[in-house]
Amino acid sequence: MSAPVVPRSSATTSETKRATQKWSRLVHVYTSMIALLLVLFFGVTGVTLNHPTWSIGSSVSTSTSTGTLAVAPTMGDGAVAWLPVSEYARAELGVSGEVEGFDSTGGSAAIRYRKPGYAADLTFSLSDARYELVTTQQGWFFGILNDLHKGRYADTSWKWVIDVSGILLVVMALAGIVLQLMLRRRRTSAFVVAGFGAVLTIVLAAMTVS
Repeated sequence: MSAPVVPRSSATTSETKRATQKWSRLVHVYTSMIALLLVLFFGVTGVTLNHPTWSIGSSVSTSTSTGTLAVAPTMGDGAVAWLPVSEYARAELGVSGEVEGFDSTGGSAAIRYRKPGYAADLTFSLSDARYELVTTQQGWFFGILNDLHKGRYADTSWKWVIDVSGILLVVMALAGIVLQLMLRRRRTSAFVVAGFGAVLTIVLAAMTVS
């Protein structure tokens, strides 16, 4: 008795489904593993951002120092010597971070430095070069980690990490959807749950902004 002949189109469809299921599973698993630490990081810091009154690692230390700049606060034409003063602050006063802003009012000027969990505000006189430096260093959870979560005052390399994290999560989600489409037994229940979650999210968002 000869074996039943499977139509070529049906065999091709079955092979395509198996290949799609295989690759979607591989993509889902490996993107999940690559993004594991990133997902944990953004998950934990998302919770801490949502509860700013929690006291875990919330220590804040502030120091103030005064003195006289060893560089001239103004240039020969009377303009504020922003670059020489800033370089002096980094080299001699221990200031770090990116310049968030600077301005001058009357006879004084100020430069503001920022990085995750850190702030330094340098104010100096344009006449006698007297300065005051106020430095604030926050704790890990509510300072550094939360600022990293938001990309606040972070450099370009960390902004790339945030972008890559977002792309990995999108790929992971799409691969998961494709994988569920391939699983006939759980396909309906999975999309019912997904639909319920989507509706719940939209309702809560609408309640929040209304």
